[in-house]
Amino acid sequence: MTQKLILASNNAGKLQEFNALLATVGFDVHAQGEFGVPEADEPFHTFVENALAKARHAARLTGLPALADDSGVCVNALGGAPGVYSARYASMAGGEPKSDARNSAKLIADLAQHEDKSAYYYCVLVFVRHADDPQPVIADGSWHGVIQAEARGAGGFGYDPHFYIPALGRTTAELAADEKNRLSHRGQALRALVDKLRVQG
Repeated sequence: MTQKLILASNNAGKLQEFNALLATVGFDVHAQGEFGVPEADEPFHTFVENALAKARHAARLTGLPALADDSGVCVNALGGAPGVYSARYASMAGGEPKSDARNSAKLIADLAQHEDKSAYYYCVLVFVRHADDPQPVIADGSWHGVIQAEARGAGGFGYDPHFYIPALGRTTAELAADEKNRLSHRGQALRALVDKLRVQG
């Protein structure tokens, strides 16, 4: 018997990826938009607080278990920026709409004076059984690479064309979707979450 689980996102790619693994522990994942749940605010400075807020928001409005993720790219020379602000890095000051191209351009410009280009993608997942769950299940994953000025590859989104994996000799935008899902920060976090849910039964 499967149980409905609300994903605090309307991203079709995430929904498909999450459904494939979470089905193995008895969950049928649905996007929050199917239940008329609006996007939650993300006012916090940490990934885990934002993910928890989104999960509780979806659970509260649906009465169902919920799962949320928060992720971004953290650049060592920039003190971990853009971090939780990755999706709106270039628009924070000027109020412009979110744009992957502008975000990437700002990151490249901010890094230009630094020799250290190392960075990592980070993802945290938070699962709540109900809105006031006192023991949310939390899992995370990170994926290390280097930010390069040259954009390469047509896949992925966000900073992927600039996120180079030395061990693979490719950017994340040059990876096939299944390879990226297997190696990525989100894939790592999702497998860790499934393992925790399986243990808890």
